[in-house]
Amino acid sequence: MLKTIKLYSFLIIITLFFNKAFSKDLPVIVISPGKTPQSLSTVGSTVTVIDGETIRNSNENFLGAIIDQKSGSTNTFQDGGHGTNMGIQLRGLEKRYSTVYIDGVKMSDPSSPDNSFYFQNIMKESIDRVEVLKGNQSSLYGPNAIGGTIHIFTKKGKPGFRSNAKVQSGSNDTNSIYYSADGGNDKITYYLGLNRFLTNGISAMNDNDESDSYENKGLHGSLDYKLSDNFKIENTLRYVRADFQYDAVSSASTDVNDASDNTEGSYSLKVLHDKGKFNNVFSYNKTYIERNTSETTAGNFQNYFGHRDSFNFTGTYNFDLDNRLVYGLEAEFDATRYDGDYAPSATGYSQIFFDKEADEHILSQFFDYQFRPTEKLFGTLGLRSDEHSATGRKSSGRVTMAYKLNNNSKIRSSWGSGVRFPSMYDLHYANGNTNASGGGTYSGDGYRGLVVGDLSAERANSYDFAYETYFNNLNLNFDVTYFYVEQKNPLNSDARNNWKMGNTVGVNYAKGLELGLKWKPENTKLGIKFDYTYTDSYDSNNCYAGCTLNSGMKDAKVRVPRNTFSTNLTHETLPGLKNSLLIKYVDKTRDFGNSNNSWTDVLLDDYITFGLSSNYRINENYDLTFNAINLFDEQYEQSHQYSQMGRSFNFGLKRVY
Repeated sequence: MLKTIKLYSFLIIITLFFNKAFSKDLPVIVISPGKTPQSLSTVGSTVTVIDGETIRNSNENFLGAIIDQKSGSTNTFQDGGHGTNMGIQLRGLEKRYSTVYIDGVKMSDPSSPDNSFYFQNIMKESIDRVEVLKGNQSSLYGPNAIGGTIHIFTKKGKPGFRSNAKVQSGSNDTNSIYYSADGGNDKITYYLGLNRFLTNGISAMNDNDESDSYENKGLHGSLDYKLSDNFKIENTLRYVRADFQYDAVSSASTDVNDASDNTEGSYSLKVLHDKGKFNNVFSYNKTYIERNTSETTAGNFQNYFGHRDSFNFTGTYNFDLDNRLVYGLEAEFDATRYDGDYAPSATGYSQIFFDKEADEHILSQFFDYQFRPTEKLFGTLGLRSDEHSATGRKSSGRVTMAYKLNNNSKIRSSWGSGVRFPSMYDLHYANGNTNASGGGTYSGDGYRGLVVGDLSAERANSYDFAYETYFNNLNLNFDVTYFYVEQKNPLNSDARNNWKMGNTVGVNYAKGLELGLKWKPENTKLGIKFDYTYTDSYDSNNCYAGCTLNSGMKDAKVRVPRNTFSTNLTHETLPGLKNSLLIKYVDKTRDFGNSNNSWTDVLLDDYITFGLSSNYRINENYDLTFNAINLFDEQYEQSHQYSQMGRSFNFGLKRVY
């Protein structure tokens, strides 16, 4: 009953606000749609920009939660509190179908089962902005970018000197500190950010009240040097050490003190050359991820190592202001190692120590032609070729169009084809393929479980169509997008086939509507942003025969809600005092999890949460902050059997000088 009252109150608020007025947004320049600066008004793809001010004023400390709140048609799930696995889904597809970049560096984990990226360790303080690019982007960003890409841009130094510091304390014995300094001159600039976050946390499992702690220590730095008017060198470094406790799902909901310590690092060296009509970027990127876990109940200890080295060249030839060609070459080399105290076999799991190593490479070429055939029409044509060391060569393409109906309105559309290669876990793990029969041999120097060619690459086609407008008489920004994604040869694995990976017969899809409204009246201190997404998804690997889920959910993709909506209300109550109220509703979702040591399909309840944040400018140097998360203490799950943060409060003081 209380949930219903909250929901109706929210809808009443929305209805009242739609009678107000909104001023036009200023032009926005984006980078990610075409790997080159473009005006958002000319882009044919769906792009959401989360700017620095939005990130600073958020009531969250971690970037993943901010993206979930501010980017509209995303869906986030987390296996418990701080530090546990956090995934972000785009366009109704699992997280493995989206790619994440930090300052142009691909940030997936080669040692993870699905070669995806987890957001739980990225704090917000060093982040300048985020661009969420939805829809198939494989032609520019390669394999796995079927649902879209998330581009994270960190802060850079500027001439002069600045520094800031922030301390925060709150519920669950949570404390954090952040310090940054940046500066330089016309030739060289630098940025250095340091953070430490510590909390006793909450129980990862939802049936007990013990605490699972989390500690995050991180560093972000950049050093840029301008060699001449035409040459520039950029260095970017990121390092995170995260230690946390978690609960492995089992029949017993007890404090088992399972623990993990993770190390994440990345480095990027870029050489930028800009002369005449040519712009060229040469880069070397390296990522490193190490995860050491201990499960005290089972007595298992595992270490995972994921490495990536990549060499990239991206060039741009500008024919004129409206027509350009983007082209590039990429070479990616991935390696993973697993050290464990147990090994899977054809008949089960035997307690034998073994090491497993695997590696792969992807060689790629691409081009993207961006053109303006008429005054009102903007388009792109893209093509890419990727050669995977295990599964061979695959191609991808895209076409986009944006047509300005008038100064206030445009229609846009995009089509793209994409590919996802099997991960190294899929290819080389003992139970990785139905044709392997758990086979392979164990030896002291390594393990190879599969024969190349056992698994095929996944293919996908997608398109979307959108209408955007600005109503002068209502002062209202409105946009609506229809999207459709079709997946062929989908890879699946679950307990029904002993967790063996295989290409599923059938076609998966996700389709739906995205609706956005923005209102920010002139001459007032009030603003609103509203997003709604409807997603109809189908998974050919549906639930067990005889499962009790209703017909509308048993075929749905795991952890993909049918309806979600959110609103963000902002208001400057007093001079210097800015308040923000965030309300989010998530519909029922299908999940597949462990219930009393029996893997089964379950239906997670819908939920609605409220968050509140305030920022008060004491003087030109000091800000006082207050955050309230899950204001009404909603009890809900994003993953089966795992808790989410209850009502919690944080207070902070920030100095800027």
